[in-house]
Amino acid sequence: MALIITDECINCDVCEPECPNSAITQGEEIYEIAPDRCTECVGHYDEPQCVAVCPVDCIPKDPDHVEDEEQLMVKYDKLQAE
Repeated sequence: MALIITDECINCDVCEPECPNSAITQGEEIYEIAPDRCTECVGHYDEPQCVAVCPVDCIPKDPDHVEDEEQLMVKYDKLQAE
């Protein structure tokens, strides 16, 4: 399951550099996560780094992009091949 940044985001800029897949970018109002690049850090870390550093806890799982760990690992492998 990809992650999503909610409108509680305060644009503190700490999540973007932590993403190993470059899935986080600045949107029009708040940061956004590209679901096709988000692996919840599977393949890189034991936990999503953006969630670990977020000071306002505004990065939940995205119910519109449900994936299990195996699917996230396939996505990780695809991104590594780029």
